[in-house]
Amino acid sequence: MIDIGPYKLRNNLFLAPMVGVSDTPFREICTEQGAGLTIGEMLTCNTALWNNRRNRLKQVKPCVSTPQVVQIAGSDPVMVANAASLNVIKGAEAIDVNMGCPAKKVLKKSAGSALLKDPLLVRDILQAVVKRVEVPVTLKIRTGWCPVTRNGVEIARIAEDCGIQLLSVHGRTRDCRFKGAAEYDTIAAIKHAVTIPVIANGDIDSPVKAARVLEHTGADGLMIGRAAQGRPWIFKEIEHYLTSGKENVSMDLYQKSQVIESHVKKLHSFYGQVKGVWYARKHVAGYVKNLPEGKNFLAKFNKVESELDQLQALSNYFYYLTGDEGVIAA
Repeated sequence: MIDIGPYKLRNNLFLAPMVGVSDTPFREICTEQGAGLTIGEMLTCNTALWNNRRNRLKQVKPCVSTPQVVQIAGSDPVMVANAASLNVIKGAEAIDVNMGCPAKKVLKKSAGSALLKDPLLVRDILQAVVKRVEVPVTLKIRTGWCPVTRNGVEIARIAEDCGIQLLSVHGRTRDCRFKGAAEYDTIAAIKHAVTIPVIANGDIDSPVKAARVLEHTGADGLMIGRAAQGRPWIFKEIEHYLTSGKENVSMDLYQKSQVIESHVKKLHSFYGQVKGVWYARKHVAGYVKNLPEGKNFLAKFNKVESELDQLQALSNYFYYLTGDEGVIAA
């Protein structure tokens, strides 16, 4: 088990804060499917932008029993600290600072993983945030800016010195983006260099891989990102394997259909009639990607324009797969 400040987590499995994916509905679904902690989508520290609809929705707290964690990004210590403080006022129970995002639009503002090139600025930002808020502050990084300048150990030591209470590390540099395979040697070195909890992230896509990464790195926990898209039950699968040493029988299609139904209904409710349908298309694409006739189903599903018709289309599809006409009820 991992503690973050006063909060005791049910397990050491985290959902990564993926922009456009880790929204409130998906965080609720992943929590229901065994995630010990979910972190909100990255939010800019520029509070002048918080009034647009997308950023307002990022600040809606999911209905979960785990701590409410808001991730913020920026390169100005005062602005980042101010954003952290305002989020605490709005109900954040922990603040995660983003120094791992490789997106160009974030790097142009010298934020995200660009900060790894400037350890002094990293220290200034983390000191400002920790001093400003009374809730736990965590940090997400990559192993460095590029393979030649992997400075994850240095950044981790700075983080610990500044009072960061937990560190998540993606096993790639910014230059690697999401290409190639994640490497875990740097994460192991970071774990050896600090005493705060270290969470390993990158290419963890099965219970067996999860166990191997924990063994190799000595990390205190794991963060799952892309592998949870279309497969939120991966958290239960990994939790079962880590506690029992056995791979449990995969969920059957009926059980999966119930999760999908719940997720789609949450998306409809959260985003409204128009955008709820749009966002449902993206998530359903992940769910059916590897199912029989999934490509053909998705081509038809993406033309559906209403909430009820989406649910009916899913019901028809899973009836085709299972023969159970009660799989999904609108």
